[in-house]
Amino acid sequence: MPTPYGSHGGMAFGADELRVLRRALAAALHPAPLADEDVRDCLRLADSVDEAVREAGRLRDFLVADLARYRAALPGSASGYLELLQEALAAGHEPLTDDLAALRALRGHPVAAAVLRRCLALAEQSVRARLARAAVPPPAVHVPAPTGVRRARLMALPGGRAAEDPKSKPQPQPQPQPQQPKPTPPAPGERPVPKPSEVFPPRRKPVPPPEQRAAG
Repeated sequence: MPTPYGSHGGMAFGADELRVLRRALAAALHPAPLADEDVRDCLRLADSVDEAVREAGRLRDFLVADLARYRAALPGSASGYLELLQEALAAGHEPLTDDLAALRALRGHPVAAAVLRRCLALAEQSVRARLARAAVPPPAVHVPAPTGVRRARLMALPGGRAAEDPKSKPQPQPQPQPQQPKPTPPAPGERPVPKPSEVFPPRRKPVPPPEQRAAG
């Protein structure tokens, strides 16, 4: 099984693992059908590499936790703390603000002064790297406009602000008055229809006889 090696994520492989790795690289450069046994060897090697990566992470976490315990026990644990801190820095650990404060408190220690200068340089590099990554804008994603598709016209939906605005409501239109039908004039040579007053003339008052008028 490969084992973590060095402070930069290296791996140590055995002779058999190197032969499997060589065959896998050759197949990647020059694709060709592989035997079933070679495929199984490559899969076993991939699982072993994944497990070695997980083991390296566990060791790094243990080292950081042990370093925090030594830092909490300062100044009595100065020698052990400085030794663990240098080992953690070699494994890629970025110094924390607690590490810098502890090293400043141990400034009188000759080893602490040298480790402090190294931690300050690493902290400055880390800050510069983060600022450089933040200054680089993400690549713009260009989405081509669809061709041959007409844009749908936006339609107003019932309700919303337009329904609350009295000015936007349609005003009722006045209804037209029905026109009176005009009398149709009679045709030439046709007798007009008589009026009721002509058919039934008004009754006149009776005239008294002459004798009654003379007596009066």
